Amino acid sequence: MNTIKFKTNIKCMGCLETVKPQLDQLPEVKTWEVDLGSQDKILTVEATDASGLQKVVDALKAVGYIGEPQN
Repeated sequence: MNTIKFKTNIKCMGCLETVKPQLDQLPEVKTWEVDLGSQDKILTVEATDASGLQKVVDALKAVGYIGEPQN
């Protein structure tokens, strides 16, 4: 299992509801959560492999959000 963190522009519960269907449909993504309390609104994803990274970025982009992978 790989843990991948992304800096996002997800700001509220409404935003979470928008991205939820996109992230939930990705088979590589086992769990995910957004820390709305952090300044960078960090999305933490547990993925089965590293190929999930680009798929998460693409899924966010499809609904108008940005996900920048963090090292």
